[in-house]
Amino acid sequence: MAPSLNGWKQKIVVFAGSLGAPGLFLISFLDSSVLTFPVINDLLLIELSIQHPARMPLYAFLAMLGSVLGCVLLFYLAEKGGEALFHKHAGNRAQAIHNWVVKNGFGGMLVAALLPLPTPFKVFVVAAGVFDVPIASFASAITLARAVRYFGIGYLAIRYGREAMPYLMHHKLEVTVSLILLALLSYVLSRAILRHRPPSDR
Repeated sequence: MAPSLNGWKQKIVVFAGSLGAPGLFLISFLDSSVLTFPVINDLLLIELSIQHPARMPLYAFLAMLGSVLGCVLLFYLAEKGGEALFHKHAGNRAQAIHNWVVKNGFGGMLVAALLPLPTPFKVFVVAAGVFDVPIASFASAITLARAVRYFGIGYLAIRYGREAMPYLMHHKLEVTVSLILLALLSYVLSRAILRHRPPSDR
């Protein structure tokens, strides 16, 4: 009998865990695209950061990069014909998600990417592809959100050790609000800096 999907996913997790940093990239990519590995990438990031604190920025970057690329892949798959898939998984929330993604653009994707489980984030990614959210805006929002998330988790791993994940789960609301505020502040500051760039000397 062929292995079940869960069996294959368990093998992938074990394989990725044995690879270290490349495995973190792989799990993050798959989790954001064609498969789902709830909190596995967070746990792996915490474990690797505890083992090698000086490499935490590398681990956080690879987790961020894998997640962004996975989201971009799912975005393009949805763009090519994911409307039926979107309505299937969004259910009676379809119109609300459609309005949120289309009306809020960058900010809408940024907030959706920072919300904790059980928020169905992939539905927002599919909606962005289906309803033609500009790819640059989409990718920028995901990159900022994932950078805040994974570098934040990496910092907590170094500070709290293996208690980092229980801390995140116990203070889920406070952490989520803090991440959203930090990401929005980063966005506002970046827009302000770009808007007030000094004129060229030419």
